[in-house]
Amino acid sequence: MTDLDARALRETYDTRIRPELPNPVPAGVTIERDGPLFRVLGLDKRGFLTYRALGGLAGAELDALIARQVEFFRARGEAVEWKLAGHDEPADLGDRLRAAGFVPEDQETVVVGPVAPLAAAVPVLPEGVRLREVTSRADLERIAAMEEEVWHDDRGHLVHGLAREIEADPQSITIVVAEAGETVVSAGWVRYEGDTGFVSLWGGSTLPRWRRKGIYRALVAYRARLAQQRGRTLVQVDCSPDSRPILERLGLVAVTTTTPYVYTP
Repeated sequence: MTDLDARALRETYDTRIRPELPNPVPAGVTIERDGPLFRVLGLDKRGFLTYRALGGLAGAELDALIARQVEFFRARGEAVEWKLAGHDEPADLGDRLRAAGFVPEDQETVVVGPVAPLAAAVPVLPEGVRLREVTSRADLERIAAMEEEVWHDDRGHLVHGLAREIEADPQSITIVVAEAGETVVSAGWVRYEGDTGFVSLWGGSTLPRWRRKGIYRALVAYRARLAQQRGRTLVQVDCSPDSRPILERLGLVAVTTTTPYVYTP
């Protein structure tokens, strides 16, 4: 892919995907607006700040916008994530967030591209491993337990968040597990992003002893086929350094980065 392709895909991502707001909005979730910024409350273990662009805000005006978010979440006693894209302006936004008390977490790469090559892939699962679509709370709890084993932190928020998405609209998300017997060894979900033509892929964590066996690639291909069946043509993934090479080999293009900046009262 050329630089022009990457720029065009980034513009499409900005126009169709951002701001990343839940659609439909699950019960118990509220969305508030502060200028160009959206505050999403009650969706996850912490608040979420998102936007398409900041409308040229800079200097003291931008600092004031950031300070209002700090004060808002300090009053709630709640942590909040500001999702910063690598191409966001102004260029010193990350510095201003750090000065206000936000702490950057691990950076990921946003890759975008056509669904078709992913759907056409035919990875072979290891013997004894199968893929299964799930919706029950018991299965969501098994996914959270697998993720806790991988990441060594509490993933209970996944159970509540995914359950509420399913309740709000079962057609907006499909959750897939990879199982070896009774053990969930990996899991991922696909969100059908409204009428944008996009899907986004999430999850993909795999137990260490089951990695490098084609399970992640199989989960990607399975979800891409679901997307293709619904007429979706573009896919977006916020990916780790481990999954980026796999997705690029399947035709996705790196268009920007994304870094969660987290303020904790």
